[in-house]
Amino acid sequence: MGDAGEGLVDAESRLAERMDELEQERKNARKRVKGGDPELAQQIESCRLARIEMQRQLDLTANETRKRQLGDAIAELDRRMTQLAT
Repeated sequence: MGDAGEGLVDAESRLAERMDELEQERKNARKRVKGGDPELAQQIESCRLARIEMQRQLDLTANETRKRQLGDAIAELDRRMTQLAT
């Protein structure tokens, strides 16, 4: 019974760490944008969030065709974010 509790604590710990990482990413994005173009910042954030969703779908799918499609979409989002950042 103790092992199940340890797993729950581990999951909560990973969740807390991920939430901290996301908050730090948001802070870093705000710092980069201060004095910059808010529309550009919105586009970059939109691409970042879309990439997270695409990666989640890629991790869950078993269909090879869909995996290729998602991989291509992620590559395109990475290209756009790089282009927007320059």
